[in-house]
Amino acid sequence: MISNFRKDSLFDLIASLAPSEKRNFTLFARRLSSNQGAKFLQLFEAMEKMETYDERQLLEKVPVTKKQLPNMKAHLYKQLLTSLRLLYADRNIELQLNEQIDFGRILFNKGLYMQSLKLLDKAKQMAREYGLDTVMLRVVEMEKVIESQHITRSIRNRAEVLSRESAALSENVDLKNRFSSLSLQLYGIYLKTGYIKDREGQLMLERFYKQNMPAFDLAALGFYEKMYLYQAQVWYFHIIQDFPLCYRAAQHWVDLFHASPHMINVASGNYLKAYHYLLDTLFYLGYYDRFSQVLEEFQASLESSAFVMDDNSRILAFLYLYSNLVNIHFLKGEFTRGVEQVVPALLKDMKPIRSKLDVHHLMVLHYKVACLYFGHGDNEKTIYYLDQVIQNNQDGLREDLQCFAHILKLIASYEAGKDEKLDGQIRNVYRFLIKMDDLHQVQKEMVRFVRNLSRIYDHELKAAFIELREKLIVYEHHPYEKRAFLYLDIISWLESKIENRPVQQIIRQKFLEKSLLEKEK
Repeated sequence: MISNFRKDSLFDLIASLAPSEKRNFTLFARRLSSNQGAKFLQLFEAMEKMETYDERQLLEKVPVTKKQLPNMKAHLYKQLLTSLRLLYADRNIELQLNEQIDFGRILFNKGLYMQSLKLLDKAKQMAREYGLDTVMLRVVEMEKVIESQHITRSIRNRAEVLSRESAALSENVDLKNRFSSLSLQLYGIYLKTGYIKDREGQLMLERFYKQNMPAFDLAALGFYEKMYLYQAQVWYFHIIQDFPLCYRAAQHWVDLFHASPHMINVASGNYLKAYHYLLDTLFYLGYYDRFSQVLEEFQASLESSAFVMDDNSRILAFLYLYSNLVNIHFLKGEFTRGVEQVVPALLKDMKPIRSKLDVHHLMVLHYKVACLYFGHGDNEKTIYYLDQVIQNNQDGLREDLQCFAHILKLIASYEAGKDEKLDGQIRNVYRFLIKMDDLHQVQKEMVRFVRNLSRIYDHELKAAFIELREKLIVYEHHPYEKRAFLYLDIISWLESKIENRPVQQIIRQKFLEKSLLEKEK
C-alpha cells in the first residue's frame, strides 16, 4: 500500500511562510469581496493547519473533488507567489527592476512609447548602479524594439548608440557567465573529490583552470565579474591547498563588498560566502588572531540592522556562523567548551531549517560536531555523528570527507574499547578506499596500525604509537598527503597516546605555545 503522506510543493511553501507572510497573503487574497470564502482560501487555511501533507484528510476538509484539487492547488501556489512578490518587491532590487520592465512593456502595448522609454531609462540607470548587466541588456533590447518602429522621433544616432550599448553589455554578460561557470565547475570538482590527491590530478586541474579562465583587464571589470573571478580563484587555490593565495583571493572578495556596501543587500548570499571562505582559509592557515578578528566582523555584520536577510541568507548565515564557531574551538583546543556552548545552540537552531539544508552542508556540520566530541573524549557521540556522514554515501558527494569519517570512526571505536567490531570496520574502510581509489600513504598507515592493534601487547603500545608518529610526521607538509591533516589532527592524537594525556590538552598546549611565540615576534 502506498503511503498517503508524501512531499508536496504547495505544502512545503505554506510551511515555510512566516506568520507575517501568512497574514499578508490573507489580506492580499481577501482584497476583493468576491474572494471572501473562496475555495483556494479554504484550501490555504486547511493546509496551514496540517503537520504533514495528507491528501485524503485535505479532501475531507475542503469543498473540492479529487479531480479539481490539482488545479485548485496550482491556483493557490500562484497566488502565494504573487503575494510574496508584492511583499518583498521594495526590498529586492531585481524584483523592482523586473516590475519596471513589465510596466514599460504595458505602456508600449498601450501605444505610450515616450512614457515607456522614460520608465525603461530609469530602470536602466538603477540596474547600472547595481551592476546588473543582464537586466540592463533586457532594457536595451526593449528600447531597441521601440526605436525600431521609428515612432519616437528621438535623437538621430539613437539606433547606433543602442547597438553599441547592446554589444558592450553582451560582452560583459558573456564574461560574467564565463567566470561564474568556471567557479561553479570548480565547486563541483570539490564536491566530488575534495582536495587534489596527486600530481596527475593537480596538472589536470591546472590545465582545466587555465583553459577556462578568460582573458581580462581587472580594472575594466564590473562588480559581478570581479566577484565571480575571486570565487573561481578561491576554489582553485583551495582545491590545490595553496592557502596563502586562497587567502588573498578571499580577502579581495570581501574587500569588493566593503568597497561597494550598497551591494551587500543585493548579493547577500555571496557576501556571506565571501566571509565564510576568508574564515575557512584563515582556519587552515592557523592564523588565530586574524581569524578571531574576521569572525567578530562577520558576527557584527549579521547583527547589523542594515543587513536585511531573506530565508536563503538566514540559512547561509546559520551554516557559516556555526561552522566557524566550531573552528575557533578547534584552533584553541577547547573541545569541551565547544561541546557545551556551541553544539546545543547549533542543534536547536538547525531544527526548524534542517529540511532546507543540502546533504553536503549537513555532512560537513556532522563531521565537525563529531570532531568536537572526539576532542572532548566522548567516543560514543563521535561515532554517532560520523555515522551521519558515512550514511550519506551518494555517488560523487564529498568522498574525501567520508574517507576520513571512516578512519576517525576506526580510532573512536578503538578508544571506546569496541575491539570486537574493528575487523569488520577495517574491511569496510579498505573496500571504500579502493572503490574511491584513495589508498594514500597516510590512510594506509592508519588502517594498517589499527588492524595490528589487537596483536600489540600493552607494554608495546607506546613504542607503536611513537613509530606511527615518526612515519606520519614526514607527510605533514607533503603536497598530496598533507590533506589528511586538514580533516583530522592525527599527530596530536598520537602524542596524546604517547604522553597519556587527553588530546584536548595536547592541542590546547600547542595553541598556547604558538600564541606566545607570535606575541614575542
